[in-house]
Amino acid sequence: MISVSKLLCGLDAESDGLRYDAADDSTEPQITEERQRRPVVVWNTTKRCNLYCEHCYAAADQTGAPGELSTAEGTALIDDLADFGVPVVLFSGGEPLVREDLTELVAYAADAGVRPVLSTNGTLLTRERARALKEAGLQYAGVSVDGLPERNDRIRGEDGAFDAAVRGIEACLDVGLKTGLRYTITEHNVDDLAGVVDLLVDVGVDRFCFYHLDYGGRGADIADVDLAPEATRQAVTDLCDLTREYHDAGEEIETLLVGNYADAGYLVEYADRELGTDRARLIRRHLERNGGDPTGERIADVDPVGNVHLTQFWQGYSPGNVRDRSFGAIWTDESNPLLAGLRDREERLTGACADCAYRDVCRGGSRLRALSAHGDPFAPDPKCYLTDAERAGAEAMRRIGGAEHRTGESSAD
Repeated sequence: MISVSKLLCGLDAESDGLRYDAADDSTEPQITEERQRRPVVVWNTTKRCNLYCEHCYAAADQTGAPGELSTAEGTALIDDLADFGVPVVLFSGGEPLVREDLTELVAYAADAGVRPVLSTNGTLLTRERARALKEAGLQYAGVSVDGLPERNDRIRGEDGAFDAAVRGIEACLDVGLKTGLRYTITEHNVDDLAGVVDLLVDVGVDRFCFYHLDYGGRGADIADVDLAPEATRQAVTDLCDLTREYHDAGEEIETLLVGNYADAGYLVEYADRELGTDRARLIRRHLERNGGDPTGERIADVDPVGNVHLTQFWQGYSPGNVRDRSFGAIWTDESNPLLAGLRDREERLTGACADCAYRDVCRGGSRLRALSAHGDPFAPDPKCYLTDAERAGAEAMRRIGGAEHRTGESSAD
């Protein structure tokens, strides 16, 4: 995740230590005081869902997957994650609220010292359910809304899904549970982005996570409606402008971009253009600490039947199953060539990524999109929207400074 509000507006957040190793500079209580050393783990607790979203990376449906982890296996997984030092477990799905034991699992994670958060479509959240989850120790609920009512309901395959999700958001806010929006941007809903933000700010939401489409699950089936690079660039520009407008008006909304680390390079360029070189230089330092695309390093996924994945979107490949080996043993086994390669990807990146001035803050972007588009996990991400001049970076690097220039090397070498 890249925090637009932190980088452009200086808004402190509880993840500053986790994401930027900047806990000492933040006024907010921190998830952790230092940049994460272990991955955040998304646990797809079930493949079952009451909706049928067109972009669902888990390809969820109403029947679920045979052999999903039981309550006992789930608590054993949480113990495993706690022993490995995982800072956060994100309960996801499918729709995690269809599991009757979700509150029990959340409480178990909280007691084990693993911060529990939730990703949900929100339609099953009542005030009673939200209160129980909060009392169990849930720290945050991210509710997926993908447009204003007509577009959202078409994308999510259910009339009334928008209104039900907003009721779920209101239920969380009523019981004091921190709640935010999750929004996957495609051609189908990009025009609703500002309207959804305006509406939910009025409801009381102050955290907005905007996801680029990754080509996993049903997301791969709609790659043809993914935004083209220039349209992506415009959407990111609009989000940056919108964030600044809200902050200038005194609304401290938190906005984040997820799933395309070309955003990192672009935010430096945007700041240099709109806010000046000093701000751009500070943003670049934060992004260097953040470390670029986290696939196979700072993000991991466990699917409903226990398979480990390199990111929640890359469900088609697994280096192992937690029923056979501990999560830690799977995650640290660099005899796996793909896992090892992703952790040393800078020397494997090809094409435009190989010589990009922002390689150290992007690290090639989505390896899943590269694989989907080119059949090579180290090929360029087709969603990169930086210009050739920005990738070359000579002028910006002279003004802003970067890893290459501070070590005396040329970004063009």
